[in-house]
Amino acid sequence: MLHATLACNFGRLTDVPAKTPSDRTTRHVDDEFRRHLSAALPRAARIDLTSRAAYSSDASIYRQMPAAVLEPRDAEEVVAATDIARELGVPVTARGGGTSVAGNAVSPGLVIDFSRHMNAIQHLAPDTRSAVVEPGVILDDLRVAASAHGLTFGPDPSTHSRCTLGGMIGNNACGSHSVAWGTTADNVQALRMLLPDGRRLDARRGTSGDPGVDAELLRLRDANLATVRTELGRFSRQVSGYGLAHLLPERGFDVAKALVGTESTCGVVLSATVQLVETPAARVLLVLGFDDVHQAADCAPLLAKAGALTVEGMDAALVAALRTRPGRSEAGAELPSGQAWLYCEVGGATADEATDAAKALAESVPGATAQVITDVAGMRGLWRIREEGAGIVTRLADGGEAWPGWEDSAVPPENFGAYLRELRALMDDHGRRGVSYGHFGEGCLHLRTDWDLSSRRGLDDYRAFVESAAILVARHGGSISGEHGDGRARSELLSRMYSTEAVAAFSAFKGVFDPENLFNPGVIVDPEPLDANVRPGPGHDRLDLTPVHALHQDGGSFASAVHRCVGVGKCRQTSAGAMCPSYKVTRDEVQSTRGRARALSEMLRGESIPDGWRSTEVRDALDLCLSCKACRNDCPVNVDMATYKAEFLHHHYRRRLRPAAHYSMGWLPLWSRIAARIPRLVNAITTRPAPAALLKSLGGIDPHRDMIRFAEQSFETWFARRPRQPGQAATAGDPNSTVVLWPDTFTNYLAPEVGKAAVEVLEALGYRVELPTGSVCCGLTWHSTGQLSVAQRMLRRSLGSLDAQLAAGYRVVGLEPSCTVMLRDEATELAGAAARLSAQTVTFAELIAEHGENTDDWPFRELDVAAVVQIHCHQEATTGSAADRTVLQRLGVRTDVIGSGCCGLAGNFGFEKGHWDVSQACAELELYPKVRASAPEDLVLADGFSCRAQLAQGTHRSGRHLAEVLRDALR
Repeated sequence: MLHATLACNFGRLTDVPAKTPSDRTTRHVDDEFRRHLSAALPRAARIDLTSRAAYSSDASIYRQMPAAVLEPRDAEEVVAATDIARELGVPVTARGGGTSVAGNAVSPGLVIDFSRHMNAIQHLAPDTRSAVVEPGVILDDLRVAASAHGLTFGPDPSTHSRCTLGGMIGNNACGSHSVAWGTTADNVQALRMLLPDGRRLDARRGTSGDPGVDAELLRLRDANLATVRTELGRFSRQVSGYGLAHLLPERGFDVAKALVGTESTCGVVLSATVQLVETPAARVLLVLGFDDVHQAADCAPLLAKAGALTVEGMDAALVAALRTRPGRSEAGAELPSGQAWLYCEVGGATADEATDAAKALAESVPGATAQVITDVAGMRGLWRIREEGAGIVTRLADGGEAWPGWEDSAVPPENFGAYLRELRALMDDHGRRGVSYGHFGEGCLHLRTDWDLSSRRGLDDYRAFVESAAILVARHGGSISGEHGDGRARSELLSRMYSTEAVAAFSAFKGVFDPENLFNPGVIVDPEPLDANVRPGPGHDRLDLTPVHALHQDGGSFASAVHRCVGVGKCRQTSAGAMCPSYKVTRDEVQSTRGRARALSEMLRGESIPDGWRSTEVRDALDLCLSCKACRNDCPVNVDMATYKAEFLHHHYRRRLRPAAHYSMGWLPLWSRIAARIPRLVNAITTRPAPAALLKSLGGIDPHRDMIRFAEQSFETWFARRPRQPGQAATAGDPNSTVVLWPDTFTNYLAPEVGKAAVEVLEALGYRVELPTGSVCCGLTWHSTGQLSVAQRMLRRSLGSLDAQLAAGYRVVGLEPSCTVMLRDEATELAGAAARLSAQTVTFAELIAEHGENTDDWPFRELDVAAVVQIHCHQEATTGSAADRTVLQRLGVRTDVIGSGCCGLAGNFGFEKGHWDVSQACAELELYPKVRASAPEDLVLADGFSCRAQLAQGTHRSGRHLAEVLRDALR
């Protein structure tokens, strides 16, 4: 029994028999540990299967289901949890943003996630150029805070928008600017660490903060001086193993720097003091093009010595892979000609000085093409290609999968070109393909390779390759890891790189801090096999299924679609982008796109989540997904969680009673058609408090929500009864001047004024406007609630109503963005015959944007007004908003476009009971504050009915559709 006072005082456990970590790793469940942890730390401990599934992997090829997850609010909770883990023999692993590609942050024991709560910048001192940070601080948050003083944190890995300082310290992260500003170890001044036995160290230059530890480290160092001096610290990107070279007397016995890169195998970081560096006043980007990647590799070290702040390389295969992504077919068009490129950032006191320096640098590289980019937007666009490489290249240009594993080897820069050529030859010998990119100026290569990780033979080939590659990199004096640490991917290979004496020294170093091997066992010291616990692994997908969606991009395989998520974690960034709104407001890994993908992956495996489609754990993980589709665009590998959610809900509730909201909101088109016959009576009932409350309760609608009101006359009725317009007959049958206006449910029954305005605008532009010849519905509400069979029937019936008009070549104009995306996108996934409808459907703004080249073709006056603009999330994620912005610019509307993504209502999501808080918090990210701050005369534009409904209830401002603005602007 545990001490009864444990939950109150987090006291040390004394009467529980200890278990060894190796014993623990053979067990799938440790109920005893979870029971004690949740009793002691009910606010911080997460022991439910949904949460544990979300943490089952990072960005690597490895997967282990943790016994529990801890989200500590302070150091005392970390101490209490590790006390329990120590007494029960449960291994402990610290985790930052979970973006490790080497398997550093997966564990069968306790995973401590610092990112949710222990994420404060405790102190920032511009005068000493230093900061004290908690381990969960996001790198970009520190950089923003430091930028106010002209400072930054030098190391900046491509995951800077979501990686944490604790994670960077764990694997000695480097990034693009380390060629100028050093690695994380170079920029750490002090560490406060928790040891497995409960002691806390304040490590810095000259001491660990504990005389006993200092004495042991000095004995270890002095016994291995020759080994440490000859094998370690030979070049900047040698991060494999432990940084014992920092203990040398000539390096000041810097224990803090020696502990950087230990991957939480020696202790858990509670806080860190880091050095900041001054940034140049101005920066420009020089991009150099080469005939092949080997030429770029040969040239890179020279550019680094010449003073470039970055020397980043990539080959044409990365750009080719990017161009296969939706909406990115022109990506990289601004790059200079070539098959490989180097990104060289150059700084200066002024923009002219930086530009001149960049041009001089370009002239020093004869034979290379060159382009100097000086505008911020242009530089940001090009950097996006390079920074998203880790995600982009997981899918090759032909759709094949590529994996990390031999991810970030490094050699002394002068050997880089030769090493790269031999590595390419090794890949050819093994019949492997991959995409090369990385930190060429420091001799560090990132590589994703098309291994078959789903079969035993494929894993044997994987092992054979990486063992040969380890020998190759060692022959070039290099390191099997140049940035991401050793983790489970490379720890076993340390013996190929280092002598027996060096490996023994590593073991002794860990023993000083963690003699019982409690912290992150299996990494660096006493490593686990590199082909163990591989995700996906042989026989990984046990759930046999045929999806309703065609999933064209994934060969019809739901498993392949789910496995698109490689874990790079861009869905966890909170400072920019539209993805993932529920994560932004909850900071809960489960509510990230990655967390949901991990839960789905566990469902497919059928091990930890054996219930398949009936899984309540997966249902819970998907519950707060707004189906906004932002991941479809923002995710580097185009994960489409909205589609996966719809597919799951279809199977989960098949032949079962569904939630009430699926019947009320999912069947909204039917209820709207019925209500349209007696709209006044329906509105009279729904606006009275008692009947409205009853209807909300029966319909599964959140009590905070206002009920929708039905129009007294539908748009279709108005259109049928209106007088025939002069001149319409003259253009009948002309596919260029006749359009079909899609009467979506929202426009037809709830906001017919939008349809009326659209007709007036289109006719003013000379179009003959028709409606479909029969009843139509895109099936959106059934799709979003997972009622896919009904959605398919609606689409097929609608195709029949449009058959003649589509055959005549008429374009279908959508007014409601979500319905328009349904016609252009999901329709082809659900109904094979919808290809023509998809091709002929345009948004209202796209049609209007075709006009305006001359005054006669533009019947609108200039408005000269400001506007807050909410682009519908489905539209932004698929077709984009370029046409809308063009039209508004021509109208003289000064736009402030919401950048945080979904408004928060998201169709049925915001109406469903229990979603109110998240729905409102999403709107509070940016939409509500900007609308409240706008002037009364400013426009508030929102084409989506959901967006306008959210605005009306949350700000009491009426959002307007573009069609209404254009109608008012008619001369």
